[in-house]
Amino acid sequence: MPPLPMKLKQSSASASSTNQSLTTTATSAQEARLLVRETLRISATLASFAPSQSQALPLDAQPPKQHLPQLLHHDQDFVGSSFRLICCEEIDGRRWNYVAEPDSSSSSSATTFKKGSFRALSLHSPQPPLDGLMSFVRSYVVPEGFPDSVIPSYVPYMTWRALKHFFGGAMGVFTTQTLLNSVGVSRNTSASGAVAINWILKDGAGRVGKMLFARQGKKFDYDLKQLRFAGDLLMELGAGIELATAAVPHLFLPLACAANVAKNVGAVTSTSTRTPIYKAFAKGENIGDVTAKGECVGNIADLLGTGLSILISKRNPSLITTFALLSCGYVLSSYQEVKSVVLHTLNRARFGVAVDAFLKTGRVPSLLEGNLKENVFNFPWVKDGPIVLGQRFKDAFQEPSVYLAIEPFFEKEKYVVTYNPSKGKVYALFKDQAKSDDILKAAYHAQVLLHFMQLSYNSQHLYQKDKKDEFLNFEPTAKDLEACIVESCNMVSTSYGIFKSKAKEQGWMMSEAHLNPGRARLIK
Repeated sequence: MPPLPMKLKQSSASASSTNQSLTTTATSAQEARLLVRETLRISATLASFAPSQSQALPLDAQPPKQHLPQLLHHDQDFVGSSFRLICCEEIDGRRWNYVAEPDSSSSSSATTFKKGSFRALSLHSPQPPLDGLMSFVRSYVVPEGFPDSVIPSYVPYMTWRALKHFFGGAMGVFTTQTLLNSVGVSRNTSASGAVAINWILKDGAGRVGKMLFARQGKKFDYDLKQLRFAGDLLMELGAGIELATAAVPHLFLPLACAANVAKNVGAVTSTSTRTPIYKAFAKGENIGDVTAKGECVGNIADLLGTGLSILISKRNPSLITTFALLSCGYVLSSYQEVKSVVLHTLNRARFGVAVDAFLKTGRVPSLLEGNLKENVFNFPWVKDGPIVLGQRFKDAFQEPSVYLAIEPFFEKEKYVVTYNPSKGKVYALFKDQAKSDDILKAAYHAQVLLHFMQLSYNSQHLYQKDKKDEFLNFEPTAKDLEACIVESCNMVSTSYGIFKSKAKEQGWMMSEAHLNPGRARLIK
């Protein structure tokens, strides 16, 4: 019996050891399951975030690699990362997160960020090359917003129109060759064919130029005066290049192609802006009649000018002198032509004239006054004016702290307005809920802020000449900028409704479409 206790003791020790082993095993299994679960979670997170990593678009430099896998958004911060989310942006379904790294060493009570840490992280996969090519082609051949921007019959009409021009273009080669033979250019088949091909290439280059410029299509609806005048200038440029072929006949083909490109671009602007201009003149449903009579007047004047030139050419005048005089008359007439058009819509130029007059005098200019003050030399494709609508977040803000400082002032608005001192421009950014009236209000607010910024600049440079040019380099302090924004917010809240009612009384039509805002939107 003595061994029994020993055996029991051994069994007890063995059981204790077994229990401890089982407990340890269970703990290890639980830890293993937790480790596997955590590994799977991290792997899934990294897999879902991989496109954002590969498409990170730094504003200054590539973000540190050790932080990128941890940029997981959660309650305005990134879990496990020192980066903080500033805002989100969307353009045509593509999104970006703007992040910055707070500066923990700063003693300031306000949130500050490390210099150079402001970045844009793309949240979308790269666009396939084929999709990018199709998007590029669509920008040339279909109206913006297609198919929602046109009626269903547009597609069959354009299909048959394209086929008509296809057959017409093919026939043009043979008709041109026949005409050249008829006037005795050459009876030799190969020679006449070469001349005809050169002539067709010249016309083809003009058509290519016309097609490329057609991408400006939407601008014909709101900046038609500027484009119409620019088109007339290009027509004269093309005429000058054509005359230059007499001095260098061996360069006929390249010069003729360049001239035809310029003249065809001018023709696009003329035909595209013709209907809106005639529509402004028609009081009733008589646009067709007004257009027909207007074209008839133009053709009569063209025939009279042709007859006069035939009479003058018989006296063998100086080609350069004659061209200079006729060009001056053409450009002057074109300028007065577009200045005489009175449009009811407020594009950016006329909107700026109306708001500026309202802020200075308390009254909105009449239709005639506003159109006369519009600058037709401000060509849309050259550069943006002092106010930019709907631009990217990274273009409007240099530092995230500026956005965080002014964002509370626009909490109840569907937009944010700021001034970028490095570019000397006022920017209006739109939130994703912004409607037509919100865009109009943002444009008005941007004009008001620009007005206050100019007043602030003038007060600091009382005795300086050329203030208008130097304003582009104006860099206000953060305190001055915030004060101007607060003042502009107060002004807009009390005066925007008054401006709208007075503009309506004068006959102005306000629509955000004529302001041509950008497509970038801030999202939550």
